[in-house]
Amino acid sequence: MPDALLVIATPRLLTETTAWLRGLADERRASPQTVEAYERDLRQFLAFLTGHQARPADLPDLADLRPQELRAFLAARRRDGAGARTLGRGLAGLRSFLRHLERKGLANAAGAKAVRAPKQGKSLPRPLAAADALSLSEEAGALASEPWIAARNIAVVTLLYGCGLRISEALGLPGDALADPAARSMRVTGKGGKTRLVPLLPAVTAAVADYRRLCPFALDADLPLFRGARGGPLRAQIIQREVAKLRGALGLPESATPHALRHSFATHLLAAGGDLRTIQDLLGHASLSTTQTYTAVDGARLLSVYESAHPRARRAG
Repeated sequence: MPDALLVIATPRLLTETTAWLRGLADERRASPQTVEAYERDLRQFLAFLTGHQARPADLPDLADLRPQELRAFLAARRRDGAGARTLGRGLAGLRSFLRHLERKGLANAAGAKAVRAPKQGKSLPRPLAAADALSLSEEAGALASEPWIAARNIAVVTLLYGCGLRISEALGLPGDALADPAARSMRVTGKGGKTRLVPLLPAVTAAVADYRRLCPFALDADLPLFRGARGGPLRAQIIQREVAKLRGALGLPESATPHALRHSFATHLLAAGGDLRTIQDLLGHASLSTTQTYTAVDGARLLSVYESAHPRARRAG
C-alpha cells in the first residue's frame, strides 16, 4: 500500500487492507493489475470517507456501511469523470474488502450488496482483418534496432495471433517454454492461475525457435522467456509501443493493438467454422457468454448453430 494511505486510514485499518490485498494475490490468484486497481479503488474510497469525516478512516467506519454512503462515493467518482466500467470495478473491489472484514467479524457487507453496479454498455471487440493481422505478425520486427529484438517482437506477436494469448500470458512464459521445436501444444497459465492446453502452429514454433537462437541471454526455466534489451523481463508496454509504431508505418488502424490480435484469433476461427465451445477453451474463458461477446457473435449465427445442432430443432413439428 502506498504511504499516502497512512494519511487516510488508521494503522489497524491499514493492516486489514494489506492482508486483503495479499489474500487476493496469493489465495485468489488475482492478477497484479487487478490487485493494483482494487488497491487504488479502496484508497479513493477511504480518501472520500476521510474528506467527509475530517479524520482518517477507521474500522468502525466500515463496520456497517449504508447503501447511500456507497452511492454517494460512486456519484462523486462519476462527477470526476469515471465511467461505468471503472465504477463497477470499484464497487466490486469494495465488496471484496468488506467481505474480507465480514469473515473476520469486523463488518457487515449487506450494505454493499444492496448497491446495484452501474449499467455498462456492451462494447464489441474490434478484430483486425485477416490480411492486417498477418501483416502485423510478419512485420513485427521491422523497426527493431537489433536482429534478436526483431525476432523477439515477431515471436511475441505471433503468439498473440497464432495462439490467442493475452500479452500477460505470453510474457509470463518461462525460459524453457517452447524449447522443443517439434512440440504441437503447450500449457498456458491464464487468469486466476487456471491452465489450458493451446495448440501450436508451425509458424509459432518457428518464430520462437528463431528468437531462442538469437537471444543473447540464457533462457533458464526460472527466468522469463522474453527479455528486454538489458536482459530483464520484457514489459507489456514495450510491445504495445512497438506495435503502435508499426501500425503507423504499415497504415493500419488505431485498433491494431496487441490485444486486438487475440480478438482476431477468435473471430477468424469463428468465421472459418470453428465452434464456440472450442474457441472458449482456447481463449480460457470460464463462461461461453464471454466468448460470444469476445468474438462479436451475432444472434443470427447463434440461432443457426442452435437449429443445426439441437435434436428437437432437427425434428419436423
